[in-house]
Amino acid sequence: MEKLYRIKEASEILGVHPKTLQRWAREGKIRVVKTIGGIRRIPESEIRRLLGEEVKRVDEIREVRVVLYARVSSYDQEQHGDLDRQLELLRKYAQKKGYKIVEEIKDRASGLKEDRKGTKRIFELAEKGLIDKVIVTYPDRLARFGLKYIERHLSYCGVSVEYVKPREQKEPKEELIEDLISIITSFAGKLYGMRSHKVKKLKETVEKELKENGSD
Repeated sequence: MEKLYRIKEASEILGVHPKTLQRWAREGKIRVVKTIGGIRRIPESEIRRLLGEEVKRVDEIREVRVVLYARVSSYDQEQHGDLDRQLELLRKYAQKKGYKIVEEIKDRASGLKEDRKGTKRIFELAEKGLIDKVIVTYPDRLARFGLKYIERHLSYCGVSVEYVKPREQKEPKEELIEDLISIITSFAGKLYGMRSHKVKKLKETVEKELKENGSD
């Protein structure tokens, strides 16, 4: 999806006053798109067109502000240094690209959890226009499901997601088992009620079965 810029951001890149850009939009001199909420954004292709064809990417002429995001599912993974290794890789990647690191965000939570503190913080920074990119090691670190919705929301805020390793990587069995148990528990809770003895028994049975088979 093409990156979208706020009127203020686009005017700074183009070196014109925001009111001038708004006038150009009214006169049809620059294409403007509207988000679902009705907020106007300038597509990157329009900025490139006005700057000249010699500019391949807007990132080449402005400082790119990024947030680094790392996530693990368990305390054990954190203690084994998985978070630190992710962040170290992200720092090196950002430095190599010449990005300005605004903030480093860490989560210790399942990729299925919707209300993670880290992702909430990313949305807050994006919605305030304080970042241009979110850098993540690979897609599953940002979300196990619903990744496209997160990327779409960030895009409407003018923020793109960049993966150091775009291809999916094999997950540790323990983490996949935890996520599967979380899904089963969630659906069973809706059927029987979260405090139901049936839910607890089902969870214990599934957990035992998965871990026994997972060790084969």
